[in-house]
Amino acid sequence: MFVIGSDHGGLELKEAIKGFLKNRGTDVTDFGTENGDSVDYPDFGEKVARAVSCGEASKGILICGTGIGMSLVANKFPRVRAALVHDEFTAQMSKEHNNANILVLGGRVLDNELALKMVAIWLDTPFEGDRHQRRLDKIAQIEEQVRKGDL
Repeated sequence: MFVIGSDHGGLELKEAIKGFLKNRGTDVTDFGTENGDSVDYPDFGEKVARAVSCGEASKGILICGTGIGMSLVANKFPRVRAALVHDEFTAQMSKEHNNANILVLGGRVLDNELALKMVAIWLDTPFEGDRHQRRLDKIAQIEEQVRKGDL
C-alpha cells in the first residue's frame, strides 16, 4: 500500500501527486486533508508515518508548506526514514543512499512540475545497499536504544 497526506499548505501539490501516481498505476490511500481549511500538520503526518512504521504501507509521501513540520513528525516513528527533499539530486540520494520510505515535500516552496519529477526519481531510483545499508543498520540500532531508554 502507498499512502499520502498533507496539511492545507500541501493540499494542491498532494492532489497533483495523487493524479501522477494513479497515472503510473500506483494505488494510493489518501489520509487527508481534503480541503483548504487550516489544519494541524501533525495529525496527517502521524497517520502516514504510523502506516509506514507498522508495515501497513511500504511507502508514503507527506506535504506541508515547507516540509519541515512533516519531516519532524514522521521521523519520530520507528523504521521510518522520512527525507525532506528540495531538488532532483536530493530526491535521488534520499533513495539511493538512505532508502527513504517517506518522501517529504514543501507545497509552498516547490512548483508542481519539479515536485512530480522528484517523486518519479524517488520511486524509480534503486537503493544501493552495501555501505549505505551498514549506515541504516546503525540508525536502527540507535532507534532501538532510544526505544529501550538506553541513551
